[in-house]
Amino acid sequence: MRITMIGSGYVGLVSGVCFADFGHDVICVDKDLSKIEALREGRIPIYEPGLEQLVAENTSTGRLSFSTDVGESVRSADVVFIAVGTPSRRGDGHADLSYVYAAAREIATYVEGFTVIVTKSTVPVGTGDEVERIMRETNPAADVAVVSNPEFLREGAAIEDFKRPDRIVVGLNDDRARETMTEVYRPLYLNQAPLVFTTRRTSELIKYAANAFLAMKITFINEIADLCERVDANVQDVSRGIGLDGRIGAKFLHAGPGYGGSCFPKDTLALAKTAQDYDAPIRLIETTISINDNRKRAMGRKVISAVGGDIRGKKIAILGLTFKPNTDDMRDSPAIAVIQTLQDAGAKVVGYDPEGMENARKVIENIEYANGPYEAAADADALVIVTEWNQFRALDFNRLKQSMRAPVLVDLRNIYRSDEVRKYGFTYTGIGTNLYQESNA
Repeated sequence: MRITMIGSGYVGLVSGVCFADFGHDVICVDKDLSKIEALREGRIPIYEPGLEQLVAENTSTGRLSFSTDVGESVRSADVVFIAVGTPSRRGDGHADLSYVYAAAREIATYVEGFTVIVTKSTVPVGTGDEVERIMRETNPAADVAVVSNPEFLREGAAIEDFKRPDRIVVGLNDDRARETMTEVYRPLYLNQAPLVFTTRRTSELIKYAANAFLAMKITFINEIADLCERVDANVQDVSRGIGLDGRIGAKFLHAGPGYGGSCFPKDTLALAKTAQDYDAPIRLIETTISINDNRKRAMGRKVISAVGGDIRGKKIAILGLTFKPNTDDMRDSPAIAVIQTLQDAGAKVVGYDPEGMENARKVIENIEYANGPYEAAADADALVIVTEWNQFRALDFNRLKQSMRAPVLVDLRNIYRSDEVRKYGFTYTGIGTNLYQESNA
């Protein structure tokens, strides 16, 4: 199949590279010339484990190429994927679909012969209808079938998710596209990955419903963690106890500082706004959004409490700035609100992240950046783990205690056991355990 991917950001690049690795001929298109030139030279604009190698392998075989020429790329395609950004719109929180609609107009101008147009971007219900209307208005002669095919990629594990998916959702209102989409995903279908065909609007809603449910699950266990701290229970044991129930499952039951990233914050907000517009408000998701927003600053206050209630002039070391490990993505990272809360209380903040510091500099002001965890911790009054990178899982606490001004660890991801940290003379504060017991037992 000849596939054109409009948009070479996270979703477009990962999807395009994986399609090429399946044996399709793929052109990834972007209007950012510097990005395309970098990709042609093998320089990847995002951090995703394994992606650089896959790009190199598939460009060398000729199956993968990069272009800024929308017209030529679309004319030669059997399938055109729209994988442009849909950020939250300023003012009302709805998904900003301007990039999707602009792509649809441009594709319609150049499309030749029967072509399947696929929205890979996360879009609200009814977007596919508008994409089809725009294309037919722009070019009444265009022979197209507009399909919804949402992505379910986790940053840091996107290649694995693409190649071994839980399911592939395809929404269509034109049966001519079924055969084409089956061929696009044939390598996965032969490996028995479920290929779920549904209507276009249903497919669009599946994506939002999935992300909203996962965000709600995270928020639920975070609230249970708060209760555990008050009633002398342990949230990790609670998570395991309920996660062993097959109806609930263990995934996304890890208490922490709240969800962030490129998907959950904007998708929950967009779903809530869509539901309000259709007079079917989803109160659970509205509440989830509110709780998560408040939680991030609450984690900053937890750090302040762990240090004694007054951090003015004190140095706080932050380990982990990205919203999750194995990515350089800073979008809606809990670290941003935690750091702002500490700064508002007068603290001096030093941060370190294995991959995210370049992007962190764009969104976090007035902090110092260290070259490693031990440099960050030197002379610190507290060490705070915000993102659970693997390199933070085996810290040398003897070394830390010798270099820190005060041996205080605030573990917002519960990657350490309190007893193993306390034996080195540290005061330990985790999530969802009795604070007095854990700190002073």
